[in-house]
Amino acid sequence: MVELTRFGISLDKSLLRQFDEHIKKKHYTNRSKALADLIRKDLIKNEWQENKTVCGVITLVYNHHKRELVNRLMDIQHDYHDNILSTQHLHLDEDNCLEIIAIKGKAKNIKELFGRFESSKGVKYAVFTEATTGKEVV
Repeated sequence: MVELTRFGISLDKSLLRQFDEHIKKKHYTNRSKALADLIRKDLIKNEWQENKTVCGVITLVYNHHKRELVNRLMDIQHDYHDNILSTQHLHLDEDNCLEIIAIKGKAKNIKELFGRFESSKGVKYAVFTEATTGKEVV
């Protein structure tokens, strides 16, 4: 079981009011959980900045009729096969596909991989969600 520590902080009254409104909208039941999540997000940002082993998800939308695009995307996946954990390919309609790619590796490699996907001619939408392996964060 995790050992809890109580501590006090001082905040500007209006900042605390804004924080309380913010966490209420997100359905937090208490400030402690909301604050812990903010701290974790910052620690995870550090993992990425320090080129640690991280994970995440790449989401792509593209027209599969675009000449050679599917082959280019597949070639990129093979070039980074050590970083790709899983892919899911969905047909949105007769032209468009959604590709969801779970990735893990050194942050620098993951950013490079995403850049190759994002810059591929014919990709309509590319977004990357950074995550953590959980080893560095409590």
